[in-house]
Amino acid sequence: MSNSTQTSLRNAQHPLIRKLADCIEATWQEYLDLSPYSVPEDLGYIEGSLEGDRLIIENHCYQTPQFRKLHLELAQVSNGLDILHCVMFPNPEYALPIFGTDLVGGRGAISAAIVDLSPVNLDRSLPEGYQQGLSNLSQPEFSQARALPEWGDIFSEFCLFVRPADAAEEDKFLNRVREFLMLHCQLAAKEAPLTSATAIANVVAGQHYYCAKQQQNDKTRRVLEKSFGTEWTDRYMNTMLFDALAKPAAPC
Repeated sequence: MSNSTQTSLRNAQHPLIRKLADCIEATWQEYLDLSPYSVPEDLGYIEGSLEGDRLIIENHCYQTPQFRKLHLELAQVSNGLDILHCVMFPNPEYALPIFGTDLVGGRGAISAAIVDLSPVNLDRSLPEGYQQGLSNLSQPEFSQARALPEWGDIFSEFCLFVRPADAAEEDKFLNRVREFLMLHCQLAAKEAPLTSATAIANVVAGQHYYCAKQQQNDKTRRVLEKSFGTEWTDRYMNTMLFDALAKPAAPC
């Protein structure tokens, strides 16, 4: 995939998606020690067709000592649908929540915007540093809140899910994501790795639960299946979008 292809897709998307993609990558580069992540050759840049419209998907992935996978996905269906999807999967030796954010836009407007730091603890609680840091942030107001899906018990009390009404609310959402991301990167950089096999196994189990719940998103699956079929969609969702760790560590 050439840099010109990457640039042309990002520049063709909704302005909030461009700004958020740039914000995410800039924050990663500032706070984390990034190294390349090996993406299957046929899944980095993907072209397909959705009901006669051209579908393009780009995947940008990195890894760090604290995170096994930083994933930023950009997608577009002709001029009718723009998507940004981002998840940061911690390495199993780090008891960190999972940062995730998604934007869905169509016909020049953002219809869904969500960001969260999702707990993976058995009791579904955030670590103390995150609880305190997020509580200290000012709470932005949005005119159109959206309801979480039925499977949304993976999200924290700080999850923000809205439909931005105008450019001012889009900027507020962008700033909220930046605050979440900066806090996450700063705390992760200070986190000591786990040494207990039981604690590591609990982290892995939490990531499995998170991925299993996210894969219940029927909207994502339907779009991919219409374009690429069931077998390819299963591979993509299990390899790129929500790849849980293969083998949980055995408790001691």
